Amino acid sequence: MLYLAGQIGTDASASGAVVSGGIAAETRQTLENIKQTLTAVGSSMDRVVKCTVFMADMKEWDAMNAVYRTYFTAPNYPARSAFGATGLALNARVEIECMAAAK
Repeated sequence: MLYLAGQIGTDASASGAVVSGGIAAETRQTLENIKQTLTAVGSSMDRVVKCTVFMADMKEWDAMNAVYRTYFTAPNYPARSAFGATGLALNARVEIECMAAAK
């Protein structure tokens, strides 16, 4: 098993800052960061079995979920929990941690 600590929507080209564009852009960058990490260790998004999503504002759920769903294949979406949270690193709108099966 691979245990990935929480990722936020930072982009290396943005000097480590959270990407602009709101919850959808942050969710996309967060999941891209997770995807890159999994690829680097020989795994992939289709091997993710569980995610925990921390959100600064649960009212943004639908926008976050619309992006989140594009990174996984139905009907085998990973199990997921979501929590409202204050004080995410770098004032992020979303943070996602996950567990994935190693290859």
